[in-house]
Amino acid sequence: MLSKALLSLGAGAARHPWRVIAAWLIAGTLAVLAAVAFGGRTADSMTAPGLDSRRAAELIEQAGTGQEGMTAQMVVTPLDGGATFFADDGARTALTRLQAEVKRLPHVIGTSDPAGALDVGGDTAVRGGLVSADGRIAVVRVQYPDQSRLSAEDLHALVELGDRLRAELPLRIEMGGTLFYAFADPDGGVSELIGLLAAAAILFLAFGSLVAAALPIGMAVFGLTVGVATMTVLAGVTDVPTFAPVLGSMVGLGVGIDYALFVLARHREYLARGLDPHQAAGRAVATAGRPVVFAGGTVVVSILGMAVANVPFVTVGGLAVSIVVLTMVLASVTLLPAFLGVAGPRLGRPGRIARALRAGRPGRFGRRQDTEGAAAPAAGWRRWIGHVSRHPVPYAVGATGLLLTATLPVLGLRVGLPDDGSLPRSRTERRAYDLVAEGFGPGTNGPLVIAADPAGDPEVLDRLVGAVAVDPGIASVAPTHIDRATGIATLVVFPTTGPQEKSTADTVARLRTEVLPTAIGHGPARAHVGGAAASLSDVGRRTSQRLPVFVAAVLAMSFLLLMLVFRSVLVPLKAVLLNLLSIGAAYGIMVAVFQWGWGGALIGLEATVPIVSFIPMFLFAILFGLSMDYEVFLLSRIREEYLRTGDNGTAIVEGVSGTARIITSAALIMVAVFLSFAVAEDPSAKMFGLGLATAIFVDATVVRMVLVPATMTLLGRANWWLPRWLDRILPRGPVGIDAADDTDVESTGEAPRPRLVDR
Repeated sequence: MLSKALLSLGAGAARHPWRVIAAWLIAGTLAVLAAVAFGGRTADSMTAPGLDSRRAAELIEQAGTGQEGMTAQMVVTPLDGGATFFADDGARTALTRLQAEVKRLPHVIGTSDPAGALDVGGDTAVRGGLVSADGRIAVVRVQYPDQSRLSAEDLHALVELGDRLRAELPLRIEMGGTLFYAFADPDGGVSELIGLLAAAAILFLAFGSLVAAALPIGMAVFGLTVGVATMTVLAGVTDVPTFAPVLGSMVGLGVGIDYALFVLARHREYLARGLDPHQAAGRAVATAGRPVVFAGGTVVVSILGMAVANVPFVTVGGLAVSIVVLTMVLASVTLLPAFLGVAGPRLGRPGRIARALRAGRPGRFGRRQDTEGAAAPAAGWRRWIGHVSRHPVPYAVGATGLLLTATLPVLGLRVGLPDDGSLPRSRTERRAYDLVAEGFGPGTNGPLVIAADPAGDPEVLDRLVGAVAVDPGIASVAPTHIDRATGIATLVVFPTTGPQEKSTADTVARLRTEVLPTAIGHGPARAHVGGAAASLSDVGRRTSQRLPVFVAAVLAMSFLLLMLVFRSVLVPLKAVLLNLLSIGAAYGIMVAVFQWGWGGALIGLEATVPIVSFIPMFLFAILFGLSMDYEVFLLSRIREEYLRTGDNGTAIVEGVSGTARIITSAALIMVAVFLSFAVAEDPSAKMFGLGLATAIFVDATVVRMVLVPATMTLLGRANWWLPRWLDRILPRGPVGIDAADDTDVESTGEAPRPRLVDR
């Protein structure tokens, strides 16, 4: 049985702690060395097989135009407010020098030539989209090869050049482009430190001991180091998306401290009962470790299930985050009990500082020590749960109504990808974006690339250019480039609206369904719409289409696993529905903040943005797994009480009140960690942080402390109902929670009450 294996594992780690710690140190050192020797950098490939934008990219690669590579742009304007590139020789000379300097950078294939176009004539420069109509803004577009041949050094070289030229030329220089998107350092660092400090403070208040507070933090940091190093090694083999390290750090810290808190709380309870530290650690891992393994496994399976979207960067990103979660689960059942063994009996009593703080002031929702030293649920939690259980209908209806109201904004959910216009104005990418939009129109920041194979019919291209140019969503069309060897043509067109606007996605759809088919006709010629804006629109549409299938699969899996664990039909059904409510509320609040702008300034959001296309799927996978933490931890205690007493009401009050302090402390830690990422500069990190924090807060308060006791009271003994025929066919694997499998019940020597099975 799983509990017996965990009992042996935890007790063994506590008896031989230095062996286990040494093994983790060796594993961590090897992981870091492998990351240094073989690791790679994160890279984004926002495309997927079978998409029209992918077909366009394949044609562009076949033509060898260079447009399939990475790009950057330097946007410049004279420092003299009255000067223009048309009339000011000094500004034009400075622009010429800037172009020459950029061309000499390593790996640069070529650049646009606004200075040369100005020498030919101002109209030529304006028509080519190189100089604004008023002559105030010029763009030097820089072409690089594909991402596999580049590194962060190329970005650093461009940034250093820009910094040097700002001091030497009479120009304001701003920079942006896909090179920044691919190689700019992801957010993290400060957010992780803030989250750790907040978690440490909450742990100290929860346990009243500096040693007890330090152990979960130490375990989480150690596990995160190993997990992120392994993720870096994975990046050397395949493209790991740039959001993976940030999300991995966020989720890894949250679940690592969360899992350690569950185990540590049980360990202290067993110490208070008089067990020696080795036995207490083993029992803690056997009881609290079982929900940890189950919940962590659910997180991993849910995240890996995102492969159904058939979007490679989403699948690889999920795999990378799963590695961190698995590392935290393993650390919780091996490294943490080793730490507990080193700490010894000191964890069973509060530290000197905590005793001084608590002297004469027992907390209302804290835990008191009875005369034997055993931890007992505070009276405040018992009174609250008893109150909810006596009035289940109004609380169930009120809480459900509240969550449904919070979910309503989901009806206006719009997916996309925030562009540089959503970054803070302190970033050069944002300032470059604003200058381009000011001088050339918003669509210039998100050009579309139409790739066409005329199949030997040159008239197709003339019809294509004419049809695209008159489309109401297109502002301008650049000259067509035709590859002589293949005959493939590439046509760069600029929409009238910005990359993240819905109108741009509508323009892409109209070009594909109406404009291009009409221009090409029924012959062998073909044309596809590509470019970053089109690719992101395609990925968003695919993930939205696959989301219902993914959600249904996760719900079914969760229902079946919980039914196996608790041998019940209604308990897992209730859990699935309540988890949906908390996740729906998180989605709704995200829409209200990011799309409607409600309270966006509180997290540093300077403009409304669509929800990143892959975030709803990621959030659902992560949150459904994390909510299983609280579900299994809470229901396990209720199940224990029910098996001990046979009374549903008593089991609910004792089980919920007995876990309330740990669940609320764990939730506070997770919320603190996730909210620390919500103030990052990147909108994607903000969405992940706010969405996860909101869902965890709702789940641990409204759901666990109100809806669970209310609904379980209404269901009564039917909570544990299982049809006899289903009981016979369900396997009794190692995940089940039964009296014979529980070390707490075994230690009492009491005979378990039978399960409520339909005869």
